[in-house]
Amino acid sequence: MYRIVASITSLELHAAALASGTDAHRPRNCPHCHSIKLWGHGFYHRKIERIPIAKGSFNPVAIARYLCAACLHTCSRLPLCIAPRRWHNWAVQQFVLLLILTGSSVRHCSNCSGIGARTVRRWRDWLRQRGEFFAFHLRSRFANLGREPDVPALWRRVMRSMGLDVAMAWLDQDLFVP
Repeated sequence: MYRIVASITSLELHAAALASGTDAHRPRNCPHCHSIKLWGHGFYHRKIERIPIAKGSFNPVAIARYLCAACLHTCSRLPLCIAPRRWHNWAVQQFVLLLILTGSSVRHCSNCSGIGARTVRRWRDWLRQRGEFFAFHLRSRFANLGREPDVPALWRRVMRSMGLDVAMAWLDQDLFVP
């Protein structure tokens, strides 16, 4: 199941889609039992950034939930601009990971981005653990990525050409991201 809605690229589009009542967020089927009987089941609110809520801010963001009539599990889908299971958005993660991939230390990345060193280290380890596996799947979809000599070079190219958010949306179609 796609957990990331790639067509909704900003919080403004997300809010407009929720307000208009379109089914852009509705999954085709239940991720648990694959039934197609999904009912709207309200919203949950998700804080997307660790900043105080300002006037006119989208923080916290309403996320639509759906209930499966067959198995009674709930599910939801996130817009492209919100990273699943992460406090920080894809752009911040991409900036930090690009610094790591170009040889910067964890401390330097932490100082440049304002993100804690433990978080930077966790993201670095996440990319090291899953990077090759994700690279295999990306190469199978995008043949031009096969020309890169190693996995770090591939990730630098991915982040320059399509961005981490779009790459994760492609990977989310086949795998469980992050």
